[in-house]
Amino acid sequence: MITLTVNGKPRELKQPTTLLQFLKDLGIDSKFVAVAYNGTVLQKDEFPNVTLGQGDVLEVVRPVGGG
Repeated sequence: MITLTVNGKPRELKQPTTLLQFLKDLGIDSKFVAVAYNGTVLQKDEFPNVTLGQGDVLEVVRPVGGG
C-alpha cells in the first residue's frame, strides 16, 4: 500500500498511480482543478507525467462560484 496525504488527510493507494488517473478515480475533472504536488503547483499538462508514491503530499483545489 502507498500512503499519501491529500488536502491534509491520509489516503491509501494499492499501487503507484498517475495524478491524472487519481483525479479521474475521484471523479474530478482535471480541467477545473489546481494541484500542488509536494509543495509545487503543477501545470495541467504535467498531470499525466506525475506518478504518486509513498509519502507524497497533494493539495487539490476546485474553484467555487458564488457571491
